[in-house]
Amino acid sequence: MKVLIYTGNLKTVNKSGVGKAIKQQIDFLEKSNIPFTTDLREKYDIVHLNTVFPDSLLVSLWAKLRGKKVVYHGHSTMEDFKNSFKGANIIAPLFKIWIKLCYSSGDIIITPTEYSREILKGYGIKKPVISISNGIDTEYYNKENGDGRRFREKYGFGENDKIIMSVGLFIKRKGILDFIELAKEMPEYKFIWFGYTDKKLLPKEVRRALDVELPNLCFPGYVSKEELRDAYRGSDMFLFLTHEETEGIVMLEALSMKIPVLVRDIPIYEKWLEKDRDVYKGKNIEGFKNKIRGILNGDLPDLCENGYEKVKERDTKICGQQIVREYYSLMRNEKRTGFLLRNLSQYVYKNSKKQV
Repeated sequence: MKVLIYTGNLKTVNKSGVGKAIKQQIDFLEKSNIPFTTDLREKYDIVHLNTVFPDSLLVSLWAKLRGKKVVYHGHSTMEDFKNSFKGANIIAPLFKIWIKLCYSSGDIIITPTEYSREILKGYGIKKPVISISNGIDTEYYNKENGDGRRFREKYGFGENDKIIMSVGLFIKRKGILDFIELAKEMPEYKFIWFGYTDKKLLPKEVRRALDVELPNLCFPGYVSKEELRDAYRGSDMFLFLTHEETEGIVMLEALSMKIPVLVRDIPIYEKWLEKDRDVYKGKNIEGFKNKIRGILNGDLPDLCENGYEKVKERDTKICGQQIVREYYSLMRNEKRTGFLLRNLSQYVYKNSKKQV
């Protein structure tokens, strides 16, 4: 068995969660000594697709014509496409039709959570939809690793500063507007958001908010995973204000680094992360402010160990093995199907000879 991890348009998604997922798939296959390639010209048995660009659909259809198996990763939904880029809400229904077409071209669809699985099944997709986390390398994102002091020195933070960090694209869905509003209303804390999006792609409301200059708010842009690990280590809490997700890899990273986490109380985290046990949750600005003060003042219990126990279940070793099992299952089904077809053709041939 040889797997093609298709990396077309990787540059476009390189700084997103999808880009991280592709790199993690490659890393796991490499460490597990499972034959794989990223070169379309090489021979392969299974192609694993992660994006919904037109070239990915063409690769899927071409692979099927050649008798190859197709695993399509369902990272995106119409719901998390909304409130992203300029005009996204207008074309969201068309996006739903498009991703349904893409995903349905696969033999199986893998999606990060049961929540996103239910959404995709609700689209009427007939192919099997399996939930497997994108995973997180808990050895790399470990509290003992990273240099928090280096992070604080680089951005001019003092030892006594209370730092609230977040990571993501500059889009409304990710909660950027509430993050900026909290920085305005809580000048006693330092706020830092890692990530970048070209302002030309953003609606006017978000562009205006980003143009506001606050002494306690910093947007360093996109940084390496090493610098991001330093930031997790050196910050006092991780604030994830997303309105909609299929999982949220950066939150997994924060939980793995055992940093206090405050998330928006949304359906995806309802059954997975227990409120006030694994993470803290809020629904609005006032709720977030109360939780932030409670966490940073030490008035609320430390949930970091509970959150870490949850994220250990999504270690890349476990998730990678689950994906590989699906690869082998597809190959076994192919062999069984081939065996049945061969026997059926022999049976038809023998009976036609008898009739003659």
